[in-house]
Amino acid sequence: MGEAATDEALRLSALHHGYKTAAGRLDVLRGLELTIRHGEIVALVGPSGAGKSTLLHVAGLLEKPHKGRIFVNGRDCSRLGDDQRSAVRRREIGFVYQFHNLLPEFSALENVQIPQLIAGHDKGEAAERAAEVLGYLGLGERLEHRPAELSGGEQQRVAIARAVANGPRLLLADEPTGNLDPKTADKVFDILLKLVRASGLAGLIATHNLELAARMDRRVSLENGVLVEG
Repeated sequence: MGEAATDEALRLSALHHGYKTAAGRLDVLRGLELTIRHGEIVALVGPSGAGKSTLLHVAGLLEKPHKGRIFVNGRDCSRLGDDQRSAVRRREIGFVYQFHNLLPEFSALENVQIPQLIAGHDKGEAAERAAEVLGYLGLGERLEHRPAELSGGEQQRVAIARAVANGPRLLLADEPTGNLDPKTADKVFDILLKLVRASGLAGLIATHNLELAARMDRRVSLENGVLVEG
């Protein structure tokens, strides 16, 4: 099989993954197929325990599937070594989680600088980029505030800024507003959608909120280890 077309940000082909448990093997993904194109935002829905987080971890090269192939921006990443997978994650993939996971001893600006520095960017350029993205997300007056000095919604916006700081082409988000009250969640989600669309990113966003899912380009549901459209 050749490489994916250039407009495909993510393609998962015949993906299988599972875990060993005391009761035996638990198959979570069973020949799963998914294609997401640049500029497309896809909602990932399904009941708790269906395997949405597992799917995001596998798609984001955090876990290796037992079978199947993963293409990121046309590159087959299925058989890459750990160092190569880490390099692809740093350059091409941004992650947003339900909990912010910000470093408490660093300011908002520094939290967004750090992934850029790890990727080898100049400190001054990283600070400029961090300030730019945080400003776009409405946090221009909060750059020097530490996480404890920010509201939950502000912390999640910092987490979003951190995820896109290195200019990824693919954004994976796991219940990015699940830890926020409804009003704040709606505001943060609006900002997230605006940023993704403005950047031309591809997004796969897991959510239990069907109202938020309806605002994305399409919806896929994880059922018995496979994805069903709609």
